[in-house]
Parts: sequence; structure tokens; C-alpha cells
Amino acid sequence: MSNKVDTNINQHNAGWSFENISEDFDSHISKSIPLYESGHQLVCHYSDFFLKEDSLVYDVGSSTGSLLIRIAAQHSHKRRLKLVGVDTVGDMVLKARDNAEHDSRLTFICANVLDLDFEPCDMIVANYTIQFLPPRIRQAVIDKIYQALNWGGAFCMFEKVRAPDGRFQDYANQVYVEFKLESGFNEAEIVNKTRSIKGVMEPFSTQGNLDLLRRAGFIDVMTIQKYVCFEGFLAIK
Repeated sequence: MSNKVDTNINQHNAGWSFENISEDFDSHISKSIPLYESGHQLVCHYSDFFLKEDSLVYDVGSSTGSLLIRIAAQHSHKRRLKLVGVDTVGDMVLKARDNAEHDSRLTFICANVLDLDFEPCDMIVANYTIQFLPPRIRQAVIDKIYQALNWGGAFCMFEKVRAPDGRFQDYANQVYVEFKLESGFNEAEIVNKTRSIKGVMEPFSTQGNLDLLRRAGFIDVMTIQKYVCFEGFLAIK
């Protein structure tokens, strides 16, 4: 039986891994997540309100660096800006470094976010990252993000979210399948992807994510993007 989830990506049942897929990752994720590109653009626009000449930005789960590179381009005139991408996958970090070699303000490190000593910063981004962390450590990660931000700093978190009840979840699942078919995936690839992320990706509901943010200390939180079961939050310290 084939384990193909996209043209050049194979995965195992309940064994999704980000290792060794960096060459095809951006294409795959753009086809998989509704409004993915516009979400990047939205983060760039919101960053205008928070980034000063000497600000520090972190991207937690930076993958190939595409979002952080776009933020850097949005603020090309701020030569003392520092942008740091953090990812646990060495292959992704190497790809991000190659992609960003033209801009010395960008740094990518291979590390676990819980082991990282954050410096005080003005913006942190987690773009479809928290959903892949074991639920038992998510609160600790969000707490750490809150503590790292300067007062008035921003946390942009995009996540796949579960619906508030079974009926709406059933609708969301079926609408999402239609989206993936329209994006060019075939039925076998869709099924294989669903099988591969069992036990690996564990989305919370909208309320579950809001609870994480508020327990960490965030009071000012709003949704800035929503498409069925995909949601972007902006939280300000």
C-alpha cells in the first residue's frame, strides 16, 4: 500500500515527520492549509504595529523560514532588526539558512522551544506549530512565550482548530476534504495524510486555544483570520 501524501512526500501511519521534506514542504503546506499565503501576508501587515528599528522577533517552528523572510522584507529598512527562527528539525533549519543567506538579520537555530532562553522581544509567531506539540507541554510553551514578550508585544498563533460540537466538526471535516480535492490532492493522498498525523497533530478547539493564552496571562486576544477549521489569533501582552 502506498504511503504517498503528496507528489514527493511519503509518510507512515501515525508517524508523520517533518524530516527530509524541506524541498517540498512549502508547496505541500500551501495546498494543505486554506489562506496559508494570505495568513503570512496578514502577519507581515500586523508586524508594522509592533516592530521598531531594533526589535527582536522569534518564529517558533520556523520550518523553511518563509514567513520570517517575508517579515524581514516587510521591514527591510530596519537594519538593526533581529529575526530568529527556531525549529527542532535539522533539515528544515538548513533549508531556512540557505533561503535567508542574503539577509544577515535572520538567524535560524535547531532547538526545542522549552530549552531555549528567549531574549526580551516585541513579536513571536507560531504558525501551525503548537498543534504538533504534546498537549501536556503546551501551557508551559505559551507561558514561556508570554514571559518573553515585552509589554505591548504581540504573539501571532495560527492553528488548526476543532469545532465546538460533533455536528459542526463533521461539517468541517467534509468541507476540508473538498478543499483538498480542489487543491489537487487525490483521495488516496488525503486518506494517507489523515492516517499519518494520528497521534502526532492534536488540534484544540478555539476555546481551548483561548484558554491556553489567557492562562498564560494574555488578556487582549482576537481572531484575525478564520477559515472553517483554521484560525489565526493575535494576542497582545
